[in-house]
Amino acid sequence: MHDHETERLASYADILAGELPGTWTSALLSPDVKDDLAELADRIWDLDLIAALLAEHPLHQAALLSRPDGAQLVILDRHDEREGFLIAAVAPRALPDHAYRAVPEPNGIALEGDDPFLSAKLVTGDLLVRYDSALAQARHNALSGIEPSQSDRVVLTWQPDGSFATAPVDDRAHAVLVANGFVQDPPTGIYRLSGDDTRAQAHALRTLGPQLDALGIGTALRHAVGRTAPTAAPASMPPAPAGPRTPTTRAR
Repeated sequence: MHDHETERLASYADILAGELPGTWTSALLSPDVKDDLAELADRIWDLDLIAALLAEHPLHQAALLSRPDGAQLVILDRHDEREGFLIAAVAPRALPDHAYRAVPEPNGIALEGDDPFLSAKLVTGDLLVRYDSALAQARHNALSGIEPSQSDRVVLTWQPDGSFATAPVDDRAHAVLVANGFVQDPPTGIYRLSGDDTRAQAHALRTLGPQLDALGIGTALRHAVGRTAPTAAPASMPPAPAGPRTPTTRAR
């Protein structure tokens, strides 16, 4: 691969990352990192255009776009006479096989021409919509009791060990959750708020609601199977569990 083609891919990816909604970073995977490229190729979430390409052209280089919530997109060379690139969604590394059952593949798309600004509009209105939906459903399938969130709502699921868990699909929600004590498991994208300190947990939940609401994101509470409903809190806030409890094995 010629150096100028590699530089062209890297530059295109940098600009595209800056034009997509939310916070994205880009990284170039050069031909030297063969193992990383092979592992990435196995995680490309596509059974259509990209799968057909990879069957004929093993991944030689790629640009990887990453979002703080664990979402990733990969930009590939087209290997034809046309200008532009291909872009595909990447499946999370650590989700179990059953998480993908009945989840439609968010198949990749072709980015015609060499204009990352126009490409960003296409990716935002097409691939990202399907990818975020598939991600939410896969994360829901991976962890029983977690209901998939939507871009305008964060669903908090109260777990048997007293923690709260959620799988948001919005980059804005990621920042608010982390600021309020939720810890993300990067391989799966699941966020958890520990229940070890119920006072701190209740305070985090009361703070979380208004912050999300200010962004136009609602909150909803769901109870894991077998739990008794927690003590009700003000209507605008997700209710928090009351009273001391002894932590048990963390739900998986």
